[in-house]
Amino acid sequence: MKSKLQFWCTAALSVLLVNAVNIEFTPTHKQVSLNVGQEALAKRGGGRSGGGSFNRSSPSRSAPSRGFSDNDSGGYRNSPTYTSPTNVYVAPGGYYGGGYGYYFSPLPMIVLVLMLGFFVFVLASSLKKSASGNNSSGEEIVTYSTGNKELDNNIVTVTKVQIGLLAQAHAVQKQLTDLSLQIDTSTPEGLTELMQESVLALLRTPENWTHVSASSKTVKSRSEAEKLFNQISIEERTKFSAETLSNVKGKVRQLKQDVKPDQEPGTYIVVTLLIGTENDRPLFGDVYSIQDLKQALEKIAATPPEYLSIFELLWTPQSETESLTYDEMLSEYANMMQIA
Repeated sequence: MKSKLQFWCTAALSVLLVNAVNIEFTPTHKQVSLNVGQEALAKRGGGRSGGGSFNRSSPSRSAPSRGFSDNDSGGYRNSPTYTSPTNVYVAPGGYYGGGYGYYFSPLPMIVLVLMLGFFVFVLASSLKKSASGNNSSGEEIVTYSTGNKELDNNIVTVTKVQIGLLAQAHAVQKQLTDLSLQIDTSTPEGLTELMQESVLALLRTPENWTHVSASSKTVKSRSEAEKLFNQISIEERTKFSAETLSNVKGKVRQLKQDVKPDQEPGTYIVVTLLIGTENDRPLFGDVYSIQDLKQALEKIAATPPEYLSIFELLWTPQSETESLTYDEMLSEYANMMQIA
């Protein structure tokens, strides 16, 4: 009888434990919906502006002239034309030839010219094959006539500078919005202006810098650099709930901003600069301090127009009436370090 009583007590206790586990660890429908809503609030709208390409063509990068026109026969300019002589010199004494007369034949000269042309062709082919063999990436080597080694090769640099600012720097958001609406990003001149003015807007407010993430990497292939640049851009753009303002290659697009009045006030703004240049070396080293960041930004702003291949400006929130909370900053930009 005692053993039966122990059995039933144990069974009842087991049922109570199972129910307790279900109550404790099984989320209700309301709990799941609440988590999804909180996750959605972790992103704000962002702005994007820029353009360019590592593979763009321009007059300064046109292929050098080969020194002769396409209409030249056999690849020679102004090759001498020989005709059969109509007059034959007859030596005194009435002999035709015979040691006293002589005749100039064009055949040896033609043979010499053909041999010279063949030699030039073989030499040019060898140099082309050698250049192709040295390109390990398999990318077509493009030669330019700039006379500048950094511009005449396929080595480029991809740079990223990401800065966290205090929310009181709302003027920066407005300046970036105005620049994106006014500048024609489809031209090299407009792209250079956008880069310089964006950097200047940041340099004018160092007292609001709080966090930073910066890197500059040299890539030996234009196609790989383009791939890396696009990868970074996509990664940063996915941190926005939407691109409420976009001006890419001269195409401007704006979306209606849904700002909730009861939304929690934020503390931070994040601005990201993505730059692709013709430099054969990184623009800067490690960035740990405000002074390091100043020097890096100044180096970017001083980039000559002919060195700038591609540029993209990203910032969030795009609207000057919004800012990121500490939790939003931590969840989306955990890679940024506090700057001293």
